[in-house]
Formats: sequence, structure tokens, C-alpha cells
Amino acid sequence: MFGLIGHLTSLEHAQSVARDLGYPEYADQDLEFWCSAPPQIVDEITVTSATGQVIEGRYVESCFLPEMLATRRFKAATRKIINAMVHAQKNGLDITALGGFSSIIFENFDLSQLKQVRNVTLNFEKFTTGNTHTAYIIARQVEQASKQLGMNLSDCTIAVCGATGDIGSAVCRWINNRLDVKELLLIARNPERLQALQDELGRGKVMTLDESLPQADIVVWVASMPKGVEIDPTTLKQPCLLIDGGYPKNLGTKVQHPGIHVLNGGIVEHSLDIDWKIMGLVNMDVPARQLFACFAEAMLLEFEKWHTNFSWGRNMITVEKMDQIGEASVRHGFRPLLLETI
Repeated sequence: MFGLIGHLTSLEHAQSVARDLGYPEYADQDLEFWCSAPPQIVDEITVTSATGQVIEGRYVESCFLPEMLATRRFKAATRKIINAMVHAQKNGLDITALGGFSSIIFENFDLSQLKQVRNVTLNFEKFTTGNTHTAYIIARQVEQASKQLGMNLSDCTIAVCGATGDIGSAVCRWINNRLDVKELLLIARNPERLQALQDELGRGKVMTLDESLPQADIVVWVASMPKGVEIDPTTLKQPCLLIDGGYPKNLGTKVQHPGIHVLNGGIVEHSLDIDWKIMGLVNMDVPARQLFACFAEAMLLEFEKWHTNFSWGRNMITVEKMDQIGEASVRHGFRPLLLETI
């Protein structure tokens, strides 16, 4: 059985979902309450592969909220993720994906040092970040959505914002190894990591966000949006393909302009309906078919019986691993979300 650890996008969103799920005691509580709320299994899931294979899973709500980081409640945030992992393991889940901020918190706060939690020894082999599948799907979205827009990649400049992150660096490796593109622009906050990535790739221009955006035909955004940062759509090329790989996804509302095509990055569509309710609560357009690629990775690992931390650590995703999870993705009926009919 697979598991998914997730969280909601805001306190307001959490209160609304709690009411919808039948947890009225959570629905009107403030942030302090959510800082102490325990993880809950709130959904039972059944997924049917394109091969006919059927698997079951559970969704674990971590009760983490992004406001915990914004208000510097770091201990509460880290406790949320660790307790959700313990809850997943105690409930016998064979492989569980860390969705959204869960994997970021785990890596940034080095939670691998907290292996012993009360009377439970966490088995990290039972958890995956899902980042390999996410990176694969975003890379395929670059290829397929650009084709929808009639773009010739060999004439295109691609900017990757968040290039040194786990997903961003993997997308850069795919572009470097698999795609014939005119230019690759690398944007991130840490100059040492940028230099290391440029050295590894043997190409790519290190640039600031303001410098890169007007030059890019395709922008892959896999970084958090810093406070105060605004994108002036009039400075972007037309057409421009903007792939929003962040969470929560908000570039579609921030960047609206003729010729700018915003695609929700890292989202897959399944060929068959999934029996669950949680995707309807996170505002997917087609909740029975659409989901985060990181969650789909846990499903793929369960289908394949690869009960291991397929995606783990920082900047360790190889093109070969992307190929491996990509082949499983296609086999079981997942495909990248693309632009609506142009």
C-alpha cells in the first residue's frame, strides 16, 4: 500500500477543507491550533493502472501550513513532517511520497538526523520525495508544450529559475543531455551552487532573474516566489511558455498577458479515474484524473513494487533515473498536463 503526505496552501484553505472533510473542530481554529494538530489519514485511494493492475493507498494530512514558515515557527513545521512520516509508517504504508513543502522541509532542516521519534525508528527506505518523476514530467512539458505553440527548441532560449534545486538541476541535466536548445539560462540565489551546476553541465549562462526573463522563450519556474518580486509580462517574449513548477501555483494569476502561456508544471493526467477526494480539495481542474507528479511517483513505485526511496537527497537525480520512472509512468497510464487547445 502506498501513502501520500501532503498539506494545504494556507490557513484559510485548511479551515475550508477541514469543514468539507467533516472535521468541524479544526474548521474555525487559528494557526496556533494547527501548529499542534496531529497528522490524520483523511482519504482512502484506489488507482487502476492502464495495465489493469489495481493498488490502494492513503492520504496523510500533515497539518503543516506555509504560514508556519512565514512566521518562523520552524520547530512546528519540522515536527509536522516527521510526525506525518511516523504516522505513515505506523499505518503500514510500504512507500510514501512527501508532497509540496514536505520534502523541502525534510531536506532544508536535515530531518534525516531525527531517525528515532519516540518509540519509532523511521525507515527512510519507505519514503520518496517524488522529485524524479516531477522533474521528468516538467522536462516532457517543455518538449510537448513548446511543440503545441509551434516553437522550434533549437531556436529557443530556456531559463530555469531555481536551477540549483533538486528538481531544477534535474531539468537542466535533461535539457543539456536530451534537447537541442539555443541557450540555457541558469537562475538561483546561491552563486557557489550555480557555478557548480554550470561546471557540471559544461554550459549555461548564470544570470539574474531580471536579466534572463526578457531573453527567454521558455521559462521553467521551480523556485518559491520571493516576497516583493513581480514579473512584468510586457517584458517577456511573445509567445512565451511559462511552466509553473512551484507550489502553490500562482503564476497563472500573476502573469496574464496576450502571448504568455502559463502551464501548471509537474502535474500529470491519468488515463483512468482515480477513486479519491483529496485532489478535488486542492482545486485540480479534473480531480479524478489530475495530480501532482510527486504523488504519482509513489503510485508508480507501488505498481512496480519498487519499495525504496527512489528520490532522495539533494541534486542526485540523473537522466537515467528520469528515464526509468518515465518509462513506468507511460506504462501505467500517466501523461504530462499540457496547454489547453491553442
